[in-house]
Amino acid sequence: MLQDIRAIQPLSNLTRSTEKLHTRLCRMMGRAVADFSMIEEGDRVMVCLSGGKDSYGMLDILLSLQSRAPVSYELIAVNLDQKQPGFPGHVLPDYLTNLGVPFHIEERDTYSVVKRLIPEGETTCSLCSRLRRGILYGLAERLGATKIALGHHRNDIMETLLLNLLFNGTLKSMPPKLRSDDGQHVVIRPLAYVKEAELARYAELRNFPIIPCDLCGSQENLKRKEVKALLQEWDTRYPGSGDSVFAALSKVIPSHLLDRQLFDFHANQGPDR
Repeated sequence: MLQDIRAIQPLSNLTRSTEKLHTRLCRMMGRAVADFSMIEEGDRVMVCLSGGKDSYGMLDILLSLQSRAPVSYELIAVNLDQKQPGFPGHVLPDYLTNLGVPFHIEERDTYSVVKRLIPEGETTCSLCSRLRRGILYGLAERLGATKIALGHHRNDIMETLLLNLLFNGTLKSMPPKLRSDDGQHVVIRPLAYVKEAELARYAELRNFPIIPCDLCGSQENLKRKEVKALLQEWDTRYPGSGDSVFAALSKVIPSHLLDRQLFDFHANQGPDR
């Protein structure tokens, strides 16, 4: 159920528990932004809002950091209205207007395209993602955005690692900062260090007007859901295993893998670790 936008708590009037979590999220996002040089002086950051807890939290914390950041940057919120049946198109414009944030709503009927091309019962994520990415790249160019901020968090990054490892035969995940293949766009993920559970709790405390995704979020046969459950089970049985998986992404030793493009095994060059 959508919350009343008027009930959203202003940042200047946070409860003690909300303020404590807000401070932690600011610290985690600030660290990620600094570690990966996500935002630079004069950037115009296009913040992609889906209406979910993650993108709401991302915008909220980016706004908080904006006033204290060592560099000056602009924010413009963007929502892609994919014309899903029953989508409450007024919610995000009302929320952003009330917040006083510059925004743009892009209306594209990708829902019909996905439904027409993907057989009933099959997952729609791959096609939907490609369509959204192309539209967002074009929109960033039109709006003069130098960075495109997506709301993927730490759990998304770990889940993507396991999905690629188990089902695609590749050892890769979602990088915190990525330049598009044509070199024209830079995608950033400011929530890279933030846990999903913290974002869920923050969304609840802040009373964000959550919009459910009926196109892909309701699919029960997603491999991502299975991988999410697997990670949760591991962390329950072996506390700290999730932290270890995430830490491994920053401690890659090419000489102990099998990729000959990363390590010259014939010449045996590189550190022996």
